Amino acid sequence: MQFKTAGVIGAGAWGTALAQVVSRAGLDVRLQAREPEVVESIRDRRVNEAFLPGITLDDRISVTADLADLGSCDVILAVPPAQHMRSTLAAFAAHHRPGVPVILCSKGIERGSLKLMTDVLAETLPQAPAAVLSGPSFAGEVARGLPSAVTLACVDAALGEELMWTLSAPGFRPYLATDLIGAEVGGAIKNVLAIACGMAEGRGLGRSAHAALITRGFAEMTRMGVALGGQAETVAGLCGLGDLVLTCSSPQSRNMSLGLALGQGQTVEQALAGKRSVAEGYESAPAVRELATKMGVDMPISLAVAALLNGETTVEAVIDDLLSRPLKVERH
Repeated sequence: MQFKTAGVIGAGAWGTALAQVVSRAGLDVRLQAREPEVVESIRDRRVNEAFLPGITLDDRISVTADLADLGSCDVILAVPPAQHMRSTLAAFAAHHRPGVPVILCSKGIERGSLKLMTDVLAETLPQAPAAVLSGPSFAGEVARGLPSAVTLACVDAALGEELMWTLSAPGFRPYLATDLIGAEVGGAIKNVLAIACGMAEGRGLGRSAHAALITRGFAEMTRMGVALGGQAETVAGLCGLGDLVLTCSSPQSRNMSLGLALGQGQTVEQALAGKRSVAEGYESAPAVRELATKMGVDMPISLAVAALLNGETTVEAVIDDLLSRPLKVERH
């Protein structure tokens, strides 16, 4: 297989950064943006001023508002917000050529159906070979070419290896896996856990509490990944533990910054006001809670965050409840 052209669906910060990566890897890139002002900004000034300001985009990146323009591309990177993945892929279905791989780059669990993005892809583009790209990576750093490593999961090992080499660029290192479920679960749940870490930071609970939340949150993530059929070792890799550590450790994370604002006393509405980029943890928390209940998986931190975001409890009550849980043997 030879991939010469890539289509990137979604020109948010992460989609734009990935377009930059793929361009540096030597492919011609067509970046689809829903917002007319983003198309204009990239076309006329070579900068996505709305979502990734300050980064001049490569000349090999062209921008379009029309999904049909991606129909002739050799590989597709799907990067819309997770809750819009189904509608976006359904709109692209008429232009997708059977056999063209789709790399899912958004992190979340679909509300209502409780499905992972690979399930959504299978239902909307059943003839598309699937891959998942996930790992510890901030869009601005990746776009500037700073070193980062991610997991690329693909059931077809030969296709996965080809995609791995295709996406490899200076400063961007994919590691290959075959466990799609493990790769997806880590990316979805870490956003919810990052809100909890932000809350602890905003409340001034200290680094010890922060470390405890990451560690016990990782146990929750692992339990859910295994319950859904994923592998614990995948969740322990870049797409799970690695992404969890990054997202829970910097206010650059939209999810941690949301938790930070809540911990400092803002309401959910105040914390989200004026934010153009999506905090996926806010969107996925209800689905994570419902899925945990359905699967019988013990996830007290994730459930507490979901309850807080839904207005059912307070930051103080969440902290008290977590600290008053029965003592137990430590195990995943």
